[in-house]
Amino acid sequence: MRPVSFGSHISARGATSSGLGLRRTSRRVRQLVRYTWPHKLRALTAIAALLGVTATTIGGPLMAKQAIDRGITPGDFGQVELWVAAFLLVAVLGWVFAVVQSYLTTWVGERVLSDLRSDLFTHVQTLDLGYFERTRAGVVISRLTNDIEALNTLVTDGPTTLVQNSITLAGSAVVLLILDWKLALATLVVFPGMAIATGIYRHYSAIAYRQTRERLGEVTANLQEDISGVRVVQAFRREASNYRSFIGVNDSYREANQQTVTVSAIYFPFVDLLSATAMAIVLGYGGVRVLEGDLSAGALFVFIGLLTNFFDPVQQLSQFYQTFLAGTAALDKVFEVMETEPQMQDAPEAEDLPEIWGRVQFEDVRFSYREDTAEVLHGISFEVEAGQTVALVGHTGAGKSTIVKLLARFYDPTGGRILIDGRDVRDVTVRSLRRKLGIVPQEAFLFAGSVRDNIAFGRPDASFEDVVAAATAVGADGFIRELPDGYDEEIEERGGRLSIGQRQLVAFARALLANPHLLILDEATSSVDIPTEARIEQALDTLLQHRTSFVVAHRLSTIRRADLIIVLEHGEVIETGTHEQLIALRGRYFALYDDWV
Repeated sequence: MRPVSFGSHISARGATSSGLGLRRTSRRVRQLVRYTWPHKLRALTAIAALLGVTATTIGGPLMAKQAIDRGITPGDFGQVELWVAAFLLVAVLGWVFAVVQSYLTTWVGERVLSDLRSDLFTHVQTLDLGYFERTRAGVVISRLTNDIEALNTLVTDGPTTLVQNSITLAGSAVVLLILDWKLALATLVVFPGMAIATGIYRHYSAIAYRQTRERLGEVTANLQEDISGVRVVQAFRREASNYRSFIGVNDSYREANQQTVTVSAIYFPFVDLLSATAMAIVLGYGGVRVLEGDLSAGALFVFIGLLTNFFDPVQQLSQFYQTFLAGTAALDKVFEVMETEPQMQDAPEAEDLPEIWGRVQFEDVRFSYREDTAEVLHGISFEVEAGQTVALVGHTGAGKSTIVKLLARFYDPTGGRILIDGRDVRDVTVRSLRRKLGIVPQEAFLFAGSVRDNIAFGRPDASFEDVVAAATAVGADGFIRELPDGYDEEIEERGGRLSIGQRQLVAFARALLANPHLLILDEATSSVDIPTEARIEQALDTLLQHRTSFVVAHRLSTIRRADLIIVLEHGEVIETGTHEQLIALRGRYFALYDDWV
């Protein structure tokens, strides 16, 4: 690990970068503070209680001074009793203020975090499919968990530490100057060293904590990926290799963390040394002044007490800066996601898609996944009448799945247009478009929960009778009723307790219950065995009736029932027609058919 060097020169570029970083941090903090607005009454009450705590902290030593100078030194028992009682009253008030402040600060802080996490989750769900294809799932999870949790100390303890210690520091300085300005100024000899050390500490800590957040996101992403793919890992005996990979990522996180520890290990003991130096000055110079009769013993006692109150806040504020750096580094990651705009946004004049018949047209559609990559679709044009079943066939990479992603508007074409009943899909709201769609992917994704909830996923208000009717229609009712709890059977995430065919039938039932006008089956039968395929074929007969359907498939039995077959190659339509027409043409489809049979 490269050692931290406090003597490194900060270039003009670095200074500019630092200035930009400060402005960005300031903006992030303002964004976070806005989350306290719905809870402003409790937040203001917490601040008032915090001011009370600070006042009692400074007031305690002043009560002690009065007890010494007015009671103990002249031997006046009445004054001793009076000021001791006042001291106890201040202590009790401090306790009351501290309880109120602690409770309200925590209450507001936890709700700010809850609101922020909810907003982040809501925003993540609006992001387009491309974002999730570019970003590892573990990184997104880290933003919702690790990074939000890193803000906990900042929003619950941070305001208390910042306000209380700042006021205590300023208040103690004022009281020290009032008590004896000469002695107060004598302690200032240590402050140039503290200012320099604090500036260096801030610079290197900011770098270290930013790296720490990035490395933690990589650790979470690595874990999520390995756990999700554990079956493949074990099947190919990659445990040792994955372990080495994880150790590398984990060591990178440890090294970044070690940088923060190293900086703190140098800085905080140095502040202790400066504090001890200042105390030595007070004891030496102040003690001489007391012996010469130029300063009262009570004043020296208060000076020593308040000097502790003066340097302790410096320590606390420096430690708070650690928390602040960790929190703002996490906050930066959170708001980077929050400020990511979904590419699929409704046009200003977009309207809801009304009831449709289901006529679909692709007019010279071109598409590339990124501006700097080659096109994957090159002028695709075809027309599908309402109620037709269309099969998209071709070798892997021909553009079949891309076409259905464009139809569902997970992406927008880079050229041309897609029409539904004569309306460009970019002129209608995404929500209303997808409300007319039903999608069954190759891997039927089922959520942890009951079978009934999974079938009713697209129609949460569906009655139990409707759920059973949908399952029966696709041939899923039989095996569902054989489960220990039938439709209330709890299944694991991704439907792990069901076979591939059973999961696919549940997905078909889910699509049928949603009753979409347009149906997309993206290789929905490619992963099942022959006996299961027969059951699914029967389910398809029901599912495809009376709706426009796009079927991406390799199974001959699925393709032959299509009203229209579109043959794709390298992102272009090379043949269209029915099965019989294309066989008679003896072209590309005929070659594919010959391979299948």
